[in-house]
Amino acid sequence: MPARDPADLIPIPTAAERLGAVFATAGRQLHLVGGTVRDALLGRPDEDLDFTTDAHPQDVLALVAPVAEATWTTGIEFGTVGVQVGGRSCEITTFRADRYDRVSRNPDVVYGDSLVDDLRRRDFTVNAMAVSVAGPPVFTDPYGGLADLARGVLRTPAAPEESFADDPLRMLRAARFVSTLAGSTRTVSMPVITVADETRAAMTAMAGELSRITAERVQAELSKLLLAAAPRPGLELMVDTGLADVVLPELAALRMTVDEHGQHKDVYLHSLQVLDQAIDLEWQELGEADLVLRLAALLHDIGKPATRRFEADGRVTFHHHEVVGARLARQRLKALRYSKDIIEQVGRLVFLHLRFYGYQEADWTDSAVRRYVVDAGPLLDRLAILVRSDCTTRNRRKAAALADAYATLMWRIEQLRKQEELDAIRPDLDGNEIMAVLGIPPGRAVGEAYQFLLGLRMERGPLDHDAAVGELRAWWAARRQ
Repeated sequence: MPARDPADLIPIPTAAERLGAVFATAGRQLHLVGGTVRDALLGRPDEDLDFTTDAHPQDVLALVAPVAEATWTTGIEFGTVGVQVGGRSCEITTFRADRYDRVSRNPDVVYGDSLVDDLRRRDFTVNAMAVSVAGPPVFTDPYGGLADLARGVLRTPAAPEESFADDPLRMLRAARFVSTLAGSTRTVSMPVITVADETRAAMTAMAGELSRITAERVQAELSKLLLAAAPRPGLELMVDTGLADVVLPELAALRMTVDEHGQHKDVYLHSLQVLDQAIDLEWQELGEADLVLRLAALLHDIGKPATRRFEADGRVTFHHHEVVGARLARQRLKALRYSKDIIEQVGRLVFLHLRFYGYQEADWTDSAVRRYVVDAGPLLDRLAILVRSDCTTRNRRKAAALADAYATLMWRIEQLRKQEELDAIRPDLDGNEIMAVLGIPPGRAVGEAYQFLLGLRMERGPLDHDAAVGELRAWWAARRQ
C-alpha cells in the first residue's frame, strides 16, 4: 500500500483556499508554512495562519484586496502583511534571504525567490515544512522536518552554529519547544521531545550569545515556556546548557544548595517539584495556567544560596530566605521587563510562602488569621496553592500533618469570612469619620488613626460605632499626652 502524501494529512482552511485562488490567478506562489503546518500534522487547531509567498508586500496588498475583510501592515518592513479572511487572521510574508550582522541580531531584510532557501532560514526543521495552496496541495520538506516531528527531535535546517549566530533566541525557543511541542493539553499522552546532539552542543557552546537579545524578547519566550503544560523539561534544558545562566541565573545557582531537610538532592530539584505540584493544583483549582503562580513556585527558594548557614549541630539553615528571595525575584523579573503587577505579585508570594509554618507551629489567634488574609489580599488562592506545593517531604506523617494544618487554616478563614466579610476588612470608621470625631484636618494624624483602628479590627473583630469612637478618642488622648 503506497504511503500517503503528507499534504493529504493537512486540512486546508477555507481562508487559505480563498487566498490561494487569488494568488494562483496572478501566477504567484502561496504556501502554508511553519507552525501552521507543524500543528496541523500534530492534529492541533491553529486559529492564526502563516503563509510565505514570492510576491512582495505591496503586491500582496493588491492581491488580497478582493477577499480581505481587513489588512494591517505593522510588519511590512520585515516583509509581512496581515490580512483577515473569513474571520481568520493570516500573515503573509515574502520569501526571505536575510543577512544578519550577528552583533545586534538585527537582520538586513532581503527578499528571496526560493521557497527552499526561505525554509532554510527558519529555526527548526519541524517549522521548515510548507504546503502550497495556490493550486493543487504540494508538500515541501527539504530538511526532513516530518521525520524529525515523528521522532520528536529538534534540529536546525542549517548548521546549528549558523542558525544560532543569526538569532540566539532560537536556543531559548528550543527549550520552549521541548515543553510545548509534545502536546497542548494535559489529557494528551505526550511523547518525549529531545534536542539533536549537535544542536544541544551548539546551545551549550553559544549560550552566552543569548545576552545579545533584548530582555523583552527573552521574557516572551520564557513566559511561553512556563505556561506550557509541562515546563520542567524546558527548564532543565536551560540549566543543563547554560541558557539559565543568562536568563535565570538564580535558578541554576540552586543546584549547589542542599536543602535543610536532606530530603532532596538539592533545592533546584525541590523547586522543580514544587512547580510540578503547583501546576497540578492550579488546573484543579484555578482551571487555567497562571504565570504569576508558576513564577512564584519556580523562584520561591532563590534566596537560599545567599542565606545558607552550616550550624554547629550539622544542620543547614536558610533563615529569612523568603525576604532575600522576594528581593531577588523582583530584581530578576524587573531585568526581564515583566510588568509591575507581575513583579509585585510574584515578590509578594515569595515573601509570604513561609508564613503558614508559623500557624502550624503555634495556635494562631483570629487576629493572626485575619492578618494572613489581609497580607495575601487577592493572592490568597495562589498562596494556598504555593504553600501546599512547597511540601515535598517523603515523610508521609509529616506531609499529612502539613495538609491537615493548612486545611484547618483555610476552614478558619472561611468561617471568619462568613462572619465578617474578611476579604474587605476595613477600620470601623473611615477617614471622614475619623476627622469628624477628632476635629482634625486631613494629614498624617488621620492615617495614623486609620492604622490604629485597622489593627484594632484585626485584634478584636468588628466593633459597633460607639465602641470604635470610644477607642479612637482614648487612643487620641493618650497620643497627645
